[in-house]
Amino acid sequence: MKKISIPLFIALLLAIAVSDVLAVTASEYAVVINLSGRQRMLTQKMSKEMLLIANKIDVEGNRANLKKTAKLFDTTLTGLRDGNAEMGLPATEGRVILKQLDKVRKLWDEFQSVVSEVVQGGSVDIAKVAQLNLPLLKNMNTAVRLYEKEAKKVTGKSAGVVINLAGKQRMLTQKMSKEMSLVALNHSTDDNKSNLRSTASLFDRTLKGLLDGDGDLELPGTKDKAIRSQLTIVADLWKEFKPLVERAAGIDTKGISKDDLLQMSKLNLPLLKEMNKAVKMYEQLEQ
Repeated sequence: MKKISIPLFIALLLAIAVSDVLAVTASEYAVVINLSGRQRMLTQKMSKEMLLIANKIDVEGNRANLKKTAKLFDTTLTGLRDGNAEMGLPATEGRVILKQLDKVRKLWDEFQSVVSEVVQGGSVDIAKVAQLNLPLLKNMNTAVRLYEKEAKKVTGKSAGVVINLAGKQRMLTQKMSKEMSLVALNHSTDDNKSNLRSTASLFDRTLKGLLDGDGDLELPGTKDKAIRSQLTIVADLWKEFKPLVERAAGIDTKGISKDDLLQMSKLNLPLLKEMNKAVKMYEQLEQ
């Protein structure tokens, strides 16, 4: 058996110590999965805000919101890659995830130019919003799944799956709102009606799974009284929002009434806000 020299032994000890310091904890992974998951929602929220402007719904308010949403997306994307102590984000070190984040950055640069035009008072390019938002969403979702798998491998815990899918619900509230806005603008109407039906169905199923479990979605359900109470608040808001979606997505529906569009613009944010509270509660279970 070869003897290890003292300098080499010290170097090995230092390497172990450094790796322990750099190791991401379960609580940090919970934050990473939450905030990377929130990025998916922000892609759809920006799209919704631009399309509400195109629909002439609270133009100045949505322009101001769009500016804030874009800034948050950009700050979080940089934080995920390089770390952000204020947000509780450690720097990403895995090469596969870094490559994926770089792909997201490239797509974001393209989408951001469309956003900036609207923020600065320009008109909304509806076709570009519709074309560019989904690749950005899908690639951000890929990054979330990579974080989730890494977290499970490193920590041995599967809480990332629940945080991921609970977080995905936030995105679905905004995706439905975006799709309703596109239907109202008569943009690829049949496709967006079909997408809207699928998005609403997934939101409904996932909400039930978060409460009572869904094996296919890998959701165990929850007995936590506080979380169940919060999810019930979400369910009550969903009961208000769902009829708007069903009317907009109806196969025989001819357009969307201005009243329904206004109602959607008012109700989607409380639904998002209360779903976000539930995600934070799941995240705090890992603290």
